[in-house]
Amino acid sequence: MSAPAKIDIKSLHLDELRGIAQPSYRAGQIVDWLYKKRVHSFAEMTDLPQALRQQLTANFCFGKIDALRVLGSKDTTRKFLFRLSDNNLIESVLIPASPALYGSPSDRRTICISTQVGCAYGCKFCASGLDGWKRNLRADEIVNQIMAVEEATGERIDNIVFMGMGEPLANYDNLLRAIQIINAPWGIGIGARRVTVSTSGLVPQIRQLSDQPLQIRLAVSLHGASDDVRSRIMPVNRKYNLSALLDACRYFTSRKKQRITFEYILIAQVNDSDEQARQLAKHARALQAKVNLIPYNKVEGLDWTQPSQDRQKKFLGVLRAAGVRATLRREKGDDIAAACGQLRLQTERGLAAAVLESSG
Repeated sequence: MSAPAKIDIKSLHLDELRGIAQPSYRAGQIVDWLYKKRVHSFAEMTDLPQALRQQLTANFCFGKIDALRVLGSKDTTRKFLFRLSDNNLIESVLIPASPALYGSPSDRRTICISTQVGCAYGCKFCASGLDGWKRNLRADEIVNQIMAVEEATGERIDNIVFMGMGEPLANYDNLLRAIQIINAPWGIGIGARRVTVSTSGLVPQIRQLSDQPLQIRLAVSLHGASDDVRSRIMPVNRKYNLSALLDACRYFTSRKKQRITFEYILIAQVNDSDEQARQLAKHARALQAKVNLIPYNKVEGLDWTQPSQDRQKKFLGVLRAAGVRATLRREKGDDIAAACGQLRLQTERGLAAAVLESSG
């Protein structure tokens, strides 16, 4: 019978560490080594007694994620393909400053991080779910993406977007634990208002998140302003339709007192009509929501295309004429397959092909 797997030390909160390391002030020393000094082993925690370091080594581990590939785009977007300890692959994207990204000041460094290996929700335009869902990420694996990118780039990240691979709210407990570590002064120390959780529309979890005290931001991947259009490209709409989703959004804004962002990927001849723009404007006005329009980023193996620039501008114009605060995001990372899941998919399929070739 194999020994149970050790818990990663970076999945624990300060209060939990206080229950493990005695006297309790030792917990403060441990998190200082983890998140301020960024050590990679208990042996490096030199102000801890040898006995405590041995105890920690015996019961906990340092999870490791390896950067398998790093791609740099001409617009300075950088995509990281990470290999986890079980050899699964996930992606993180470091996004160049853009005033269109949730109203962020132009000097912010934003990271888009993953919460799952793959995705079970099957949005028809997304690469993340093409090979299905494998597992949830643990809290430490979520936190480690931020730390690994900071270490690789030498840059301090100050804006977090949970919009990488996976549906964040389908991994609710690990997501919340990771956010608390990211936000805590003893942890990474990023303000809650600089953390955005994106969802395809899991209504119960949106309501659950609304009741959390952290003032994190919510982005809803709408991508269709009517049930018929949204159900065509987002299967989740068949379970939680627009009416239920918008009700949950109203509840969120009543609890958080801040604006929601509607994400809307523009796909040619699917959701880019003037009628869709008018319906989207109606939903956004009712919630005083911001709208972030994103031209579709081509995914290998999918037939969707982005609208012409004139059509994109016309759609934006309809929203603005209706008094909606809307932005049209300039494409980022299209030359490095920066859309969610593309690099992982290409790499996994390339590795599979190589194995088949060698065995043939």
